[in-house]
Amino acid sequence: MEFYAEADTERWAAEPDKRPGRTAFQRDRARVLHSGALRRLSGKTQVVTPGSRSQAWDASPRTRLTHSLECAQVGRELGAALGCDPDLVEAACLAHDMGHPPFGHNGEQALNDFAKDIGGFEGNAQSLRLLTRLEPKRFVRAAESGKPVSVGLNLTRAALDAATKYPWARGGHPTDPASVKFGVYEDDLPVFAWVREGATPYSKCFEAQVMDWSDDVAYSVHDFEDGLHAGHIDPGALRSETERADIWRVAIGRYVPQDTDPQELSEALERLTEQDWWPHRYDGSAVSQARLKDATSQLIGRFCLAAEGATRAAFGTGHLTRYGAELVVPRAARNECAVLKAVADRYVMQRDEQERLRADQRVVLAELADALTARAPAEGLDPQFRALYEEADDERTRKRVIVDQIASLTDAAARSLHSRLTVHHR
Repeated sequence: MEFYAEADTERWAAEPDKRPGRTAFQRDRARVLHSGALRRLSGKTQVVTPGSRSQAWDASPRTRLTHSLECAQVGRELGAALGCDPDLVEAACLAHDMGHPPFGHNGEQALNDFAKDIGGFEGNAQSLRLLTRLEPKRFVRAAESGKPVSVGLNLTRAALDAATKYPWARGGHPTDPASVKFGVYEDDLPVFAWVREGATPYSKCFEAQVMDWSDDVAYSVHDFEDGLHAGHIDPGALRSETERADIWRVAIGRYVPQDTDPQELSEALERLTEQDWWPHRYDGSAVSQARLKDATSQLIGRFCLAAEGATRAAFGTGHLTRYGAELVVPRAARNECAVLKAVADRYVMQRDEQERLRADQRVVLAELADALTARAPAEGLDPQFRALYEEADDERTRKRVIVDQIASLTDAAARSLHSRLTVHHR
C-alpha cells in the first residue's frame, strides 16, 4: 500500500473504515467477493453451456464465475511478482466480467442490437456501471433533492481503474473508431472522469494490464481444457495441415493482427506440442485428467513467467504500479495464447449445435427486451429496476433500465422470464 498515492485509495463517496487494520484494497476485494453480481456469474455461460447433454463426460465446464475466480488467482500471483498490491489486482480480476449478460458474448451482441439507439451495450462498460451505480452497497444523499443515490460498491479509484479494460467511450478507440469495444456509457462519464483523473487518455494502468493478460491466460488455457473434457477437441487433429489451416483462419484478424504470417502460428503450436507435458491424447480417464490438469498448470506458468521476465527486463526490479510501467508480453507468448483461443473457437464455439443454440438465445433476449418494453414497469422488472424505471424522466433512460435488468439475469433466469412474459401473451 505504501507504493500507492493517497489519490489511488480515494472513493467517490468518502466513508470511514468499519474495521481498522484492513487496507483500502482489501476492502475493495471483499466488496467484490461478497457482491450479488459476482454470485450471479455462476449462472452465466463461459464457453461450454453448463448442463449441456452434448458433453462426452460430466466435465463441469467453467462458468463466468469460475473463470473470474481462476483469473483472479492468476492475476494475484502475477501482480504480486511484479510489485503490485495483490488485493488490488485480485479485486480487478474478480470484477472484470461482472457486467456480462446472460448467454456470454452472444447475449452481449443481442443487447447491443436492442440498445443501439441509446449508446449500445458492452460488457465492460456494464461492469463499470454495475460497480459504480447498480450493485446496492453504498448510498449518498443527492445534493439537490436529498434523495438517496446509489454509488454502487464505492470502490477506490485505483480498483475501478484496474478493472477498466477499455478506457474510452463508445467510438473512442484510439486506433480503431469502428471497434465495438469500449468501457463507459455516456451516462457514466462523470464517475469515469473521476476514475481517470491524472491518467493519460486511452492508456491502461499497470494493474489493468496485468488483469487483461491474466484474463487472456485463464480463458485461453481453460477453454482449451473444457473443450478436451467435453470431447469437442481431438488433440490428434492438431497434427493435420488441413485442420491447422482452419485454425489459422480463425486466429488471424481475431486473436492476432491481420498481417500475422501463418508460419508464425504454426511455430507457436509446435513449441507447445513439443513439450513433455502436452496432452497428445485424452480419453477422460483419471490418468488423462491428471495429465491435462498438469498441462493447464504448465501453460499458465509459461505465459505468466514470459510476461514477468520481459517486464522485469524492461523496467527493472521493485514495485511496478499504476502508470509507472507497462506490462511486456513477448510476441511468442501472445501467439501461443492466441493459438489456444483459436483452437477452442474452431472446435467448440463454431460447432453447428452451438450456432443453433446461439440463434435461439438471440431470439430469447430480443423477445424478452420487447416484452419488457411493452409491459414495464407492471411486469418483469425486479423491485430495484422497477423503482429506477418509475423515476426515469425520458424514454432513453427507461430503455437503459430494461437493458440493466436483462444484463443482470442468469441464463436460466432470462429463459424463465422470457417464458413468463411471452408464452401467455401470444
